[in-house]
Amino acid sequence: MATRSDQTGNQGSAQDQMVAGSAWMTAGSIFSRILGAVYIIPWNIWFGAFYLQGNALYGKGYNIYSFFLIAAIAGVPSAIAKQVAHYNALNEYGISVRLYKRGLEIALVTGVSIALLMFFGAPLFTGGDQHLIPVLHSLAWAILIIPTMSLTRGYFQGFQQMAPSAISQFVEQLVRVLYMLLTAFVIMRVLKGNWVTAVSQSTFAAAIGALAGLLILGVYYWRRRHYFRGLVANSNNELVVPANQLYKEIIAQAVPFIVLGAGITIFQLIDQYTFAPIMHLAGTYTDAHLNDLFALFGVNANKLIMITISLSSALAVTVVPLLSESYTRGNKQEISAQLSNAFLMFEFVMIPSALGMAAIASPLNLVFYGRSHAALAASILAFSSYLSILLGLYTVVSALMQGISQNKRAVRYFLVGTVVKFVVQWPLVYFLGAFGPLIATGIGFTVTCYLIIHSLDQQFGINFAHIAKKTNGILLVSLGTYALARLVAWIGAFSGSQGRVVNFLIVMVAVIVAGYFYVYVVLRTRLADAILGPRVAGIRRRLHIR
Repeated sequence: MATRSDQTGNQGSAQDQMVAGSAWMTAGSIFSRILGAVYIIPWNIWFGAFYLQGNALYGKGYNIYSFFLIAAIAGVPSAIAKQVAHYNALNEYGISVRLYKRGLEIALVTGVSIALLMFFGAPLFTGGDQHLIPVLHSLAWAILIIPTMSLTRGYFQGFQQMAPSAISQFVEQLVRVLYMLLTAFVIMRVLKGNWVTAVSQSTFAAAIGALAGLLILGVYYWRRRHYFRGLVANSNNELVVPANQLYKEIIAQAVPFIVLGAGITIFQLIDQYTFAPIMHLAGTYTDAHLNDLFALFGVNANKLIMITISLSSALAVTVVPLLSESYTRGNKQEISAQLSNAFLMFEFVMIPSALGMAAIASPLNLVFYGRSHAALAASILAFSSYLSILLGLYTVVSALMQGISQNKRAVRYFLVGTVVKFVVQWPLVYFLGAFGPLIATGIGFTVTCYLIIHSLDQQFGINFAHIAKKTNGILLVSLGTYALARLVAWIGAFSGSQGRVVNFLIVMVAVIVAGYFYVYVVLRTRLADAILGPRVAGIRRRLHIR
């Protein structure tokens, strides 16, 4: 029988793994998202008067591509990570390798099939915008590559090796952004070419970046091949799993990942295909004006809030294999502890990030998007920042459900939220314009998150009293962080400048002042220790905080 100290040690080890894994995945996601946002500034300048139209076209193409990509990947990477962790916990590493090979076969088939569908079926998905056809053609090439790359990331994650995934993700984004900026400059400034062509090359950059990311994963696998072979050689080899059963396991685990992984994208597609028709009923608007509005709430704000949402996404990827191991062992106490840790780590990074972005929405918008519709754009960005907490929470709780093999139930709850989104979409857009889709999204995800959290509590008993005590501390410090950032932005507004350089300085001062306040207080009060574990003490010593 396991002693209390053994259980405590196991929980501590799981928390350490979660923190270390989250650190790698969070770093990779944040740097990737920052790169994916910073390119906007020169891209905006080089597109000139065509910027909002170009960004709307880019966003519409990427929304469709994201949905097809999730279908092509078919949730296989996350399913592979979960199942690899399951067999690794049983010391059956040989089955994990076979699982990876079978997953590759599925990924290749789905990748080719979905890429062909997207390329030749592009005219069917444009919603009447013919400019989308060349954009979808360029994005189809990425779908040929990304499933294999994502699957390999899932394999590493199943072994709790998060560094290869994080670094390949960063390299993928870096190469993609460099190609985007190079082609945008050459086409728009050197050749004085067509803006649709420039957007098409910017989207084709996804395929170039994917090749670079896959190459990095190949290098990591080659360097660690002896380690993997050693694990296989020392496996128990007591289980015999036929190839057909492996295929069934992958598909059974993967299909719910498609729906849940595409959750945010599905809501964005609902906005993309319903916003303009509803607005045409509400008043007399030109298509160009509605494209500008869609760019403001559906693309511009989205790019920035996805930086903070990536924090929770990284956490979600880390939690699934750990929960799968605990679920395989049938340890409900450990599962309950991991659920609490996951919620607290999510709050610890997401709440101050979202509130901080809302506080500096006006100067931040001016830095990235310039003066076009500045007041409306800043308001939308601030509202979207608050909304990002709900989007991030959905990402985490859906991953938690998958980690404990409650996939079908999670899909049902998501479908309920989607129905709610559909029901409230029309009146909210009709009466509230560009804010309507955002509010409808918030209501839909609130319903889904409530149903999932209620289900988790019913099954494993979430310690809400434990979470609430630390949540109050996080919220209090986060509000102080918000107030400081807002104060800096308010003082900076007296400059009267709408230029990028001045507002960039305002943003940097706000981030440094408010960020340091948050870090100092959570370390000084030992709140960080309670959530992230004892290793935080080393950071406190290095910063000379007692």
